[in-house]
Amino acid sequence: MKIPQFNNEELQPYVEFMLNQFRKTDGFWFLGVENTFGYDAAIKMNEEVWHRMGKIMTREIKERFSIEEKGLKALVKVFRYFPWAIISPYEIEAKDDEIIVSIPHCPSQEARLKRGLGEYNCKDMHFGEFTSMVEEVDRNIKVECLFAPPDPHPKELFCKWCFTMNKGKIE
Repeated sequence: MKIPQFNNEELQPYVEFMLNQFRKTDGFWFLGVENTFGYDAAIKMNEEVWHRMGKIMTREIKERFSIEEKGLKALVKVFRYFPWAIISPYEIEAKDDEIIVSIPHCPSQEARLKRGLGEYNCKDMHFGEFTSMVEEVDRNIKVECLFAPPDPHPKELFCKWCFTMNKGKIE
């Protein structure tokens, strides 16, 4: 398949369009499973899919963008290309000893709230997704959820995650 050539003016809007389609597909997929098989089945399937996709996308990001190092700096580089970090967008605070990822706007949660569906439990899904991501980057990175739905959270922030290096553990 031949990929169309875009000039610089066309490329950014096209990338935004594709990411929006990716987000909508994910949302309608979840709603379809929820409407057909129930909320619990949709949550379970979502967790399985995103645990796998975290690993697959991270592996492909590392290969495509030549990210060979390990540690927190490598994880920040991976997040730079991670589609959901752009869609949501993630706020990433990188320090030498930790990365804090905050998500003030979550299109998935905001769409559900707008439709009166309430927030869905995404904590375990993201934990699996992020855990599989760090396994591809560096198994010595620890993932900690500070809060995510269904946890109570500030109105202006849906979730917050902390990534640190495991002390004394070398693989």
